[in-house]
Amino acid sequence: MLTEQFGLSQRQAYRYLQEAQTIKRPVAVSAPSVAITIKVPGDIVTTLREHAHATGSTIGDVVSRAVSALVARERRRG
Repeated sequence: MLTEQFGLSQRQAYRYLQEAQTIKRPVAVSAPSVAITIKVPGDIVTTLREHAHATGSTIGDVVSRAVSALVARERRRG
């Protein structure tokens, strides 16, 4: 049960179930995330935050997609 497995109140578990039932498409399940600390120029951070906000993503999602795309492109180039 959600309340026991995740330490949720019955009210919160019910809300999560109601919300999940409204989703009409499969939900992607990603690998567990690991926190890292990086230093980047302030203007890049500003752009990153603005992009994440505008697209409804998190900064972590944007960075993950960008790094994945960069690595894939570099591998193709050899």
